[in-house]
Amino acid sequence: MMEGDSFSGFGNGSQVDGKVFANFQKSFLQVQSILDQNRLLINEINQNHESKIPDNLTRNVSLIRELNNNIRRVVDLYADLSLSFTRSMDAPSEGDSEGKSGHKRNRPL
Repeated sequence: MMEGDSFSGFGNGSQVDGKVFANFQKSFLQVQSILDQNRLLINEINQNHESKIPDNLTRNVSLIRELNNNIRRVVDLYADLSLSFTRSMDAPSEGDSEGKSGHKRNRPL
């Protein structure tokens, strides 16, 4: 997808700017990287726990802190994605004077 292209893969036919889509992709790649790192941390934590070696158990404290920080980062990334997605759906499309992609409610008189 080229910059400036639109993506209409959403059920309501909304157009999503290529920059927004690229931002989503970037965020999802960051999330996947963090989740991959968490998998490695969890494996190491489990091995250290099973070994019952005092130094390894002590190391688990810092590994668990790192794991918790990574989880916070994932939550923050998803919150940013949600906000970005909401803004992209609320943004006026080109040529739209309503500002809501023509979704205007007509109230009976």
